[in-house]
Amino acid sequence: MKEQYLGIILAVERLHRRFLDVVKSRLDAAGIEDINNIQTLILYNIGNETLSIGELTTRGYYLGSNVSYNIKKMSECGYLENERSAHDRRSVKVQVSEKGREIIEMFDGMFSEHVKHFDESSITGNAMMQLRDQLNTLEDFWSDIIAHRIKH
Repeated sequence: MKEQYLGIILAVERLHRRFLDVVKSRLDAAGIEDINNIQTLILYNIGNETLSIGELTTRGYYLGSNVSYNIKKMSECGYLENERSAHDRRSVKVQVSEKGREIIEMFDGMFSEHVKHFDESSITGNAMMQLRDQLNTLEDFWSDIIAHRIKH
């Protein structure tokens, strides 16, 4: 069981890196050079919401990326609009600009294309739901360890 567990951990890491490669490949194909793959995922996760950097960090899993730096770069390149809180001048809320929405739409299209190709592979909707459920269960297990509900 230990070998399978370690194999899953490595597979999740590889999958994340491979997905970042897919995002980078799509950006390259579109000739977009002023936003990187991590920034694209952050942008996509903001979507139609207005979020603080803290909220965004809590929601997303950007594997060691510096969210504040990436927000600053995306704002400088016109992908995000910033708004300082009237009550707390240190707090900044961000929302996607029109330029950012174009990126989100491009990736929505890419995801739709991927789903169409699932029919040509062995990936079924039921298998995807089971995988998602199992990964969520693993995440809950790790959360319990962090919260010291399970000894580690």
